Amino acid sequence: MLSRVQTVAFEGIDVRAVEVQAHLAPGLPAFTIVGLGDKAVGESRERVRAALSGIGLALPPRRITINLAPADLPKEGSHYDLPVALALLLATGVLPGDALEGLVALGELGLDGGIGAVAGVLPAAFHAAGQGRGIVCPAACGSEAAWAGELEVVAAPSLLALINHLKGTQVLDRPKPELAVAAGRAPDLADIKGQETAKRALEIAAAGGHNLLMSGPPGSGKSMLAARLPGLLPPLAPAEALEVSMIASVAGLLEGGRLSRARPFRNPHHSATQAALIGGGSRARPGEVSLAHLGVLFLDELPEFPRAVLESLRQPLEGGRAVIARANAHIAYPARFQLVAAMNPCRCGHLADPAQGCGRAPRCALDYQAKLSGPLLDRIDLHVEVPAVSASDLALPPPAEGSEAVAARVARARALQAARYAGRVVEGRPVRTNADAEGELLEQVAAPDAAGRRLLMEAAETMRLSARAFHRVLKVARTLADLAGEGAVGRLHIAEALAYRRIAPTISR
Repeated sequence: MLSRVQTVAFEGIDVRAVEVQAHLAPGLPAFTIVGLGDKAVGESRERVRAALSGIGLALPPRRITINLAPADLPKEGSHYDLPVALALLLATGVLPGDALEGLVALGELGLDGGIGAVAGVLPAAFHAAGQGRGIVCPAACGSEAAWAGELEVVAAPSLLALINHLKGTQVLDRPKPELAVAAGRAPDLADIKGQETAKRALEIAAAGGHNLLMSGPPGSGKSMLAARLPGLLPPLAPAEALEVSMIASVAGLLEGGRLSRARPFRNPHHSATQAALIGGGSRARPGEVSLAHLGVLFLDELPEFPRAVLESLRQPLEGGRAVIARANAHIAYPARFQLVAAMNPCRCGHLADPAQGCGRAPRCALDYQAKLSGPLLDRIDLHVEVPAVSASDLALPPPAEGSEAVAARVARARALQAARYAGRVVEGRPVRTNADAEGELLEQVAAPDAAGRRLLMEAAETMRLSARAFHRVLKVARTLADLAGEGAVGRLHIAEALAYRRIAPTISR
């Protein structure tokens, strides 16, 4: 007796079709799963056996072979439990032979026959819809699968309820797509006194999607400023929310299957490994750069990260993808994120303060800042000093302008960019902000006037700007023009953009 059930395997956020084949043959009782599965797949035998027993069924005393085809494709995860159990139910005649025609199944079985949530239901549902199929999934992931469109979604809380639904003795309602409830009030810029230059840089970064590095002594407000960036960013567009949720789904981070339109904000500790930041591990999971896709990656105490970890950021910052190479797989996750970093000028943090001066200056600062390579710093558009806040600043009343007013200006600038880059694609990826523009497109939209070009050329020679830095100045200048509501990039925009370029470390001698 042979039966077949369709399921999926994941390669990053890409989905590959897998067929679960169940074969029952005469011989000594045995239960074998083949097809290059990992340990979780191998352990599926015991979960399936116990789940069937939990609903009053038993495996037949025959030689059972489960094949996961194609057999040379690595299979990982516990979501094969449900299709294996369904294939056995078809083979033993518990379910009619056509009960799972046109359906893709995935889910983890509990020992009592319950169906638990698994990662990757959202991309699996889109894959099923693309093939004209429906999907069978855990009830906890039903809302997630419903976002894939008008496909059939069977979201079952237990194996028994699923069997009854497939046999027509019970009807499971189709789940509805749900959005996550917005979190509480975001931190407000009005909470920060002083630091007007840093606030301006934060607004520019939000408006154009630019990378930002803040440097200053401890307690100057760098982390507070970064925490307020999400409150300035516009919500994700529907297509962007699905794109971000695909990654969150594969990582198992979609709570209750609900999608969110809030932009991701990831702030890993500086002890994070390269696999945690870029992605990897035995299952090549997405890292922080991919979980921050279309959002913000905040790295506090930047020089405290291992140098190899920081250098691994260069390729995702440039290409917008995190590529994980393995002997048997080559996986790429989207990683178009906005890098915001903060650092002290030296290890003690009081380099420029004569009252608390470092006894090892300037060597302390040189060694500390040397942990950041020139190529990495060259990829950061905005470099801003965040000085210590004085007592007179703290005594001032709260600023009149808060996040709401700044977010409105950012939204207008982003709307201009959305209209400008509608349908534009660079190297296979859509252009959404000025930070994404490259090559001929950038030269077309950010060409400065004559006075601005003269200033830019003079500065490029004086500051010895690299080609990358030259183009990043143009991107920032284009954003400054958008914030001002001006169509052309002028000398003032170029001058302000140049002011945010890093020239050399600030060292007291």
